[in-house]
Amino acid sequence: MQEILTVADAVAREKNIDKDVVIQAMEEAIQKAGRSKYGYDHDIRAQIDRKTGAIELYRYREVVEVIDTELEPDAESKKILLKAAKKIKSDAVLGEFLVDKLPPLDFGRIAAQTAKQVIFQKVRDAERERMFEEYQHRIGEIVSGVVKRVEYGNVTVDLGKGEAYMRRQDALPREHFKVGDRVRAVIHDVRREQRGPQIFMSRVAGEFLAQLFKQEVPEIYDGVIEIRAVARDPGSRAKIAVISRDSSIDPVGACVGMRGSRVQAVVGELQGEKIDIIPWTNDVATFVVNALAPSEVTKVVLDQDDNRLDVVVPDEQLSLAIGRRGQNVRLASQLIGWNIDIMTEAEESERRQTEFRTRSALFMEALDVDEVIAHLLVVEGFTSIEDVVETSDSEIARIEGFDEDVAVELKNRARAFLETKRVEFDKRCKELGISDELARTEGLTPEMIIKLAEQGVKTVDDLGDLAADELREYVGTDQLTEGQANGVIMKAREGWFPAEESQAAIG
Repeated sequence: MQEILTVADAVAREKNIDKDVVIQAMEEAIQKAGRSKYGYDHDIRAQIDRKTGAIELYRYREVVEVIDTELEPDAESKKILLKAAKKIKSDAVLGEFLVDKLPPLDFGRIAAQTAKQVIFQKVRDAERERMFEEYQHRIGEIVSGVVKRVEYGNVTVDLGKGEAYMRRQDALPREHFKVGDRVRAVIHDVRREQRGPQIFMSRVAGEFLAQLFKQEVPEIYDGVIEIRAVARDPGSRAKIAVISRDSSIDPVGACVGMRGSRVQAVVGELQGEKIDIIPWTNDVATFVVNALAPSEVTKVVLDQDDNRLDVVVPDEQLSLAIGRRGQNVRLASQLIGWNIDIMTEAEESERRQTEFRTRSALFMEALDVDEVIAHLLVVEGFTSIEDVVETSDSEIARIEGFDEDVAVELKNRARAFLETKRVEFDKRCKELGISDELARTEGLTPEMIIKLAEQGVKTVDDLGDLAADELREYVGTDQLTEGQANGVIMKAREGWFPAEESQAAIG
C-alpha cells in the first residue's frame, strides 16, 4: 500500500505541486471507478490513509423523512428513510449519513484508464493553479524565456515553469522572433481563462523600460532614485522622469552612467529606441520645460481647471518642440499628464491682441465707455462684465485715472447691462421652452443655453443625453474644452446612475 504514497510523492516533486493535491486526485479517481462498478447514482467516497497508503471505499446515504423520486430520480440510492435507517442504526436521526464500507476494488482495464485520466486532469489543474498563483504576483517583473512557437507574429515563450504569450502589438516594431531565440519582456498581465491561466508578456509597456533601468542602475534598485513617470513611442523614442531621494546624487547622471554606458545598455535592448531622461519636479511649469527638451520654452500658461498647458516657444523652435509627427509634445504630454498646446511667440502675441480687442469691445458696448477706459479695464485683468460687478468700489477706484465716482458709475452700468441681458434671456427661454433647471446649469453661459435650445436641447435630461463632442459642436468648440464639456454632462446626469458609471458613459 505504501506504493501509492511513493507514486504520489514522485508526481508531486516532478510537477512541483502539493502532495496532498495528488492524493486527493487519486481519491477522486478511485471514487469514479467505484461509481462505475456500483452505479453512478450512488454516493461513493474513497479515502487513502496518508500514513499507510491503505485505500478504503464507502457508500454514504442521507437519513430523510420522505423520498421523492419524481424530483430526484436517483434519491433511493443516495438517501434512506428514517424508519429503515433505525433498523440499521437504532439512534439514527434526520440529516445523518449512514456509512457502509465497501469491499476493495479490483480495477479493471476501463476503470484503471478512467482513474488515470482523472488523476492527470487534477494534476494538470493543480499545475495551472500553481502557475497562476506564482505569476500573478510577478506582474511588472522582467522574465526571460525561449521562443517556442511563432504564429502570425504572436510569440509563445517557454519560461521553464510555464508558457507565456507575447502578442504582435506587444513586441517592438520591426522586431521578429524565430523559434529558439531568447527573449526578455515584462509580465504585463495574468488572466484565468478556460484553457488555463494565460501569462501575457510585453516589450512595449512602460513598465518594461522602467524595469530595464532598475536592472542597469543600482541606485534605482536600492530605491535612492525613483522613476516617477514613463512615456514611450515603442521602438522610436521614450521619456522617463526621475527623482533622487539623496540631494547629493544627480538622478539624470546616475541613469546615463559613465560615458552613457547605463542608458546605452537599455537602448540596445530596445532596438535603438532613443531615451530622454528628465528630472522630476512638482512644479508643472518647470517640468514641462524639461520634458520638451531639447527645444527652448519662453512662456508657460497653466489652466488647472482643465489640466491644460499653453507653451510658447521661439518661432524657429516650433518644429523641434512638436517633434516629428508630434512625437516630442505627445510624449511630454503623456509624461506630465496634462494636455499641451504649443504655439510660437508670434501666435501667442496675435492671440493676446485678439483677446484684448474682444474684451475691450465688450466693455465699450456693455458699459458705454470710450476705448481708453475699456483698455484700462482689460489691462487690469477684467475679463467679463460680472468681474466689474463683483469687484469692490475701492479696488476699481485704485485704477490709474479712476476715482470712487467712476467706480460707482461703472458698476451701476454693469448691473444695468446684466439685468437687461437677464430679462432678454428669460424672455427667450419662454419662447424656446427651456426648462428652469437647464437655464440655471453651471458651466454654460446664457448664449450657450440659447444655442442648445435652438438645436432641440431644452431640458437637463436632453443635455445629459449629449456626448462631449456634440455639446462642443452645438455651443462652439472654442467656447468649451473637452474637459469642461464632460464636467457639464456629468452634472446633468447626476441621479441617473452612480458617478463612476457616469464617467464611463460620457463620449
